[in-house]
Amino acid sequence: MRRLRRLVHLVLLCPFSKGLQGRLPGLRVKYVLLVWLGIFVGSWMVYVHYSSYSELCRGHVCQVVIDLCELQKVEWRTCLSSSPGQQVYSGLWQNKEVTIKCGIEEALNSKAWPDAVLRRELVLFEKPTRGTSIKEFQEMILGFLKANLGDLPSLPTLVDQILLMADFNKDSRVSLAEAKSVWALLQRNEFLLLLSLQEKEHASRLLGYCGDLYLTEGVPHGSWHGAVLLPALRPLLPSVLHRALQQWFGPAWPWRAKIAIGLLEFVEELFHGSYGTFYMCETTLANVGYTATYDFKMADLQQVAPEATVRRFLQGRHCEQSSDCIYGRDCRAPCDRLMRQCKGDLIQPNLAKVCELLRDYLLPGAPADLREELGKQLRTCTTLSGLASQVEAHHSLVLSHLKTLLWREISNTNYS
Repeated sequence: MRRLRRLVHLVLLCPFSKGLQGRLPGLRVKYVLLVWLGIFVGSWMVYVHYSSYSELCRGHVCQVVIDLCELQKVEWRTCLSSSPGQQVYSGLWQNKEVTIKCGIEEALNSKAWPDAVLRRELVLFEKPTRGTSIKEFQEMILGFLKANLGDLPSLPTLVDQILLMADFNKDSRVSLAEAKSVWALLQRNEFLLLLSLQEKEHASRLLGYCGDLYLTEGVPHGSWHGAVLLPALRPLLPSVLHRALQQWFGPAWPWRAKIAIGLLEFVEELFHGSYGTFYMCETTLANVGYTATYDFKMADLQQVAPEATVRRFLQGRHCEQSSDCIYGRDCRAPCDRLMRQCKGDLIQPNLAKVCELLRDYLLPGAPADLREELGKQLRTCTTLSGLASQVEAHHSLVLSHLKTLLWREISNTNYS
């Protein structure tokens, strides 16, 4: 990206910079250059994005799966994203806006996609094997959940729910094909998270599933990041311009306060829930979604991870410095330099990372009589650590104060 910026500067900007500086104030030159940079890089990213994914977003493989299911009446709309692991579409099903997610790992690696589908099935649907009893399958699921969520007393309840869900055709029995399908679904991190957080208000609800394809509630409205800027373009823009774009394209400040309250409630939901604790490992505004009534919805659960999974990845991992101890994008643990091993406890808890996010999201445009106190509360919040001594009482107190402060500002108004 640094080389790209230098190249753009040399090719496009330098020939005009001297002449412009002679006629325009320095500040205006700066913004002219930014406009040139934005147009060039934006056009280049759009071209690369669509040329790379035009073939992947035609739904061939997902359509094969959906045609074999009882979901034939899904009306396909737009390809939202495509990656080597998953295709995501918007659609309409039973008069509801839905998101269609289909795993296509092996299929994308071959031009002859029907053969690739068969190879993928051999991998994703290899368990359980023929002859496995329902009791053995139950133990398989329990062992899988323990490995991914931790050894929790509530897991047998979740196992029962999964077995009930596995009976796709509701004939009171789980066939081998149904067992293979639900096992393949469980390998999807987001699907496991959807099951674990199914009773939580701020996670999308699971609506349908078959094979390794599943439907969730429609994609919530994105934050101003997703609507305005391509991901690769955001790092090139200064923070001042980021804040300006947020003011111009984001919701009004009281609506942002309501969304922020929902985000803080989601942090509470992730902490010591029915099926363990979960970490947000990519805390960005791109994941801050909201409904038509400005209630917060997590836009992407794929970056949320169970505590047991994060600890298993980090604990004992070889490291030279703390930057070697990262799970996802921002779940960081300290490095024991004497032992040269990562520790299992995270440096920053969910709440501290969310408060860093809310400083840029809430402070611009905040009412004058609230800005000082809100800034103080958010600064206190960002200093929280992941130490066990702080996690219980201190975190709960800080979170409660923030929610109360925001709710007091918008309660008894049209925004509440």
